[in-house]
Amino acid sequence: MKDAVASAQGAAKEAGQQAYLKIAGVVKKFGDHTAVDHVDLEIHQHEIFALLGSSGCGKSTLLRMLAGMETPTAGKILLDGQDITRLAPYNRPINMMFQSYALFPHMSVEQNIAFGLKQDGLPKDEISARVSEMLELVQMKKYATRKPYQLSGGQQQRVALARSLAKRPKLLLLDEPLGALDKKLRQQTQLELVNTLEKVGVTCIMVTHDQEEAMTMATRIGIMSEGQLLQVGTPSQIYDYPNCRFTAEFIGETNLFGGAVAVDEADRVEIEAPELGGRIRIGHGITGPKGMEVWASVRPEDIRVDIRPVEPGPNRARGKVREIAYLGSYSVYHVQLASGKVVKAMVPANRWYEAGEAEPTWNDEVWVSWRDDMPVVLTA
Repeated sequence: MKDAVASAQGAAKEAGQQAYLKIAGVVKKFGDHTAVDHVDLEIHQHEIFALLGSSGCGKSTLLRMLAGMETPTAGKILLDGQDITRLAPYNRPINMMFQSYALFPHMSVEQNIAFGLKQDGLPKDEISARVSEMLELVQMKKYATRKPYQLSGGQQQRVALARSLAKRPKLLLLDEPLGALDKKLRQQTQLELVNTLEKVGVTCIMVTHDQEEAMTMATRIGIMSEGQLLQVGTPSQIYDYPNCRFTAEFIGETNLFGGAVAVDEADRVEIEAPELGGRIRIGHGITGPKGMEVWASVRPEDIRVDIRPVEPGPNRARGKVREIAYLGSYSVYHVQLASGKVVKAMVPANRWYEAGEAEPTWNDEVWVSWRDDMPVVLTA
């Protein structure tokens, strides 16, 4: 479903469709501290967009500016063609769902959902119909008369979502939407939440520090660090083609090898990598001067481990197994090279059985290697 949405958004962008939400040159300063630093971002209608970054990176401050809880120091925010930069929070067609859910403990489920509608002065019949629609949407009809304390964490999350969607906002903001749930329930709720948002067709921006949550739920992700938006793309683009070391290390795990460009041709680039004790070869050029400092990012799942010597050449090295983390369907081998560099390799559980070989164990000598289409070259 996410792929279909992403494809539709890509087609809309190519057709020159105007962005539904446009953040232009937004800056937020608190005294001498710059929390958000010249962020430019365009989001299309019906998109589920995730702002991902570590604590203090500025993602929540940006979300609060969209909600109207903070005023930008500079820049503009436009929603559906309307400049909302200075608009009061209660005048914005935006709803925000907090991590704590902020449900009224003395009200029932249906009363919580109806609260915002009553505040807006909607007729009773319309309120009743919309509350019923929301209860049906989040599958909470049989719990309509219960109080929040009588619900599980996942059920409270559904009620908070229903209340946020009841007013039919143009934009829904989610601040760590599943942060209050335990890991197993969080995983179960991720796809359920996405399906609900897609049924309603609301445009959504969520803030999270959980990589898995962003990768599972979002059609696109924005990586933030120190107030800046470093990279924007689909989950696969962010993971497979990071544009800097921060993104490569922040999304999943990776092995980074620093070095200097030794060869740069149209069909290949070779990097002299002291930590590897040899060269890293990538099957495409980068148009960089000889001697330029670069890094090669190689994901653990792309690294092969062998107990028998491999042919000499680029993208391979000998080392010793220092740690093994058994994780069921795969194991992570920590292999220390002669330089002291520790390389992580993710090896499927059936790898040794299919090869008819004994599994390497601690302090065994092994060889690590990878294909030349696996590494990504990073210049920053």
